[in-house]
Amino acid sequence: MKNPTQIISLLQSRAGTFAPIMDHDLNAPDVTPLDFTSSNQLLLSSNLRNTAEFEQMVQQMLQEKNATVGVGGYFENRDIYRRSEHFSGEEEARTIHLGVDIWAPAHIPLYATLAGKVHSFQDNNNFGDYGPTIILEHELEGHTFYTLYGHLSRTSLQGKSVGQAVQAGEQVATMGPYPENGDWPPHVHFQLMTDMLGKSGDFPGVCAPSEKAYYQNICLNPNLLLNSKHLQ
Repeated sequence: MKNPTQIISLLQSRAGTFAPIMDHDLNAPDVTPLDFTSSNQLLLSSNLRNTAEFEQMVQQMLQEKNATVGVGGYFENRDIYRRSEHFSGEEEARTIHLGVDIWAPAHIPLYATLAGKVHSFQDNNNFGDYGPTIILEHELEGHTFYTLYGHLSRTSLQGKSVGQAVQAGEQVATMGPYPENGDWPPHVHFQLMTDMLGKSGDFPGVCAPSEKAYYQNICLNPNLLLNSKHLQ
């Protein structure tokens, strides 16, 4: 496993220089953090297996904060994964979120935050999974790391090829609608990894609480690239 310290320092030294992931300014006043932990009482009264009802809940959360875009979730211990057996385990369920979610309308364009190439892509087509997923590989000053875009539209995978060059600010995908996005309210799961662990087209976006320390050395804070004041 790579030591993440040098990559963190490198990205911190370039803070504010990366291309935005979307057209909406993630520092705008209509962007707000959303809470999907057990402390959010709305989760108790919503049928999360019904994606339309889940989306209505997300919209209610945004409206209550006079917001149009929701963000958050890095290493948040969430209560929403009980909606799908995809996150169940024989001994311990996966509840710790390893990336950042940006909740925004379906079909909006998504961009590469920095130059790289397509590492891999696939449609992880299970209820509650990523749906269409693209992973980019980046190299800065001899350090390699990866960004993952999950819950995309199926059209985002068209024309992609492994090794395909991607420029900073180039559109790489569009936000997926449900059910093709893994059957979630529209959002992009954005994750920053130092190591792919031999995986292709997929990477854990949620881990069990007992695995938290292990993944903290692999899944860095995506806000190193997003640079949003609304994220920790």
